[in-house]
Amino acid sequence: MSFPIKEIKEIIKNAQTEDDLTPFIRDERKGVQTLLKSARKKIEKNLLLQEKLATMQQYEKEAFQKGFCRVAGVDEVGRGPLAGPVVAAAVILPEDFNLVGINDSKQLSEAKRKFFYDEIKKCAISHHVAIVPHSVIDKVNIYEATKIAMNEALDGLSPSSDFTLIDAMPLKRSVHELSIIKGDSKSVSIAAASILAKVTRDQLMKEYDAKYPGYDFSNNMGYGTKRHLEGLAKLGPCDIHRITFAPVKSYF
Repeated sequence: MSFPIKEIKEIIKNAQTEDDLTPFIRDERKGVQTLLKSARKKIEKNLLLQEKLATMQQYEKEAFQKGFCRVAGVDEVGRGPLAGPVVAAAVILPEDFNLVGINDSKQLSEAKRKFFYDEIKKCAISHHVAIVPHSVIDKVNIYEATKIAMNEALDGLSPSSDFTLIDAMPLKRSVHELSIIKGDSKSVSIAAASILAKVTRDQLMKEYDAKYPGYDFSNNMGYGTKRHLEGLAKLGPCDIHRITFAPVKSYF
């Protein structure tokens, strides 16, 4: 007996493996074959995402195998913009964390980032976000301000971490830390931290856009885009611009 195509669509929409499609592979109706083709693509994509997640969990698994219990990832957002703060986040995920699709925040759409932001906060053992304003960046330089933000994010964890994975920048807080180049795409904990940091900073810049209109902060997040530079030329720097950054400093 052949199932109606509408019913088959409902049955296979949540298919996880090729075996879930087996009852319908001999159905030669064009509509069914189209559904099967679409389902196979979805299954393949999900498998690739699961493989990506497993790869991104390797650093955490190695730390757990060595006896560490609370592995924190830390990352920052906002080193390059001409305006606004640098924001860092630290996150401790549970050992059984299994949120498929998580990645470096820059590789995700805004909608995906917001989804993962909420999910990470729900399941994290501990998380903390630190915001270092433009005034501190101008005072100590962006490299030092980034370290301050990362350290504050880690200091705010409760419970605290016993091992730390850091995106690129060594903090030298402890011998129990590992700096990973492009860590936000290689470690699930660092990726989670990058998402918390970016969503937080993006929201701040949207709020600043309402306070300081004319620079297109809600779209460029303070980076030196054409519209931002046009606003800077027309209006001059506003209160959140980094006065030690070119071309902002040329206005002083």
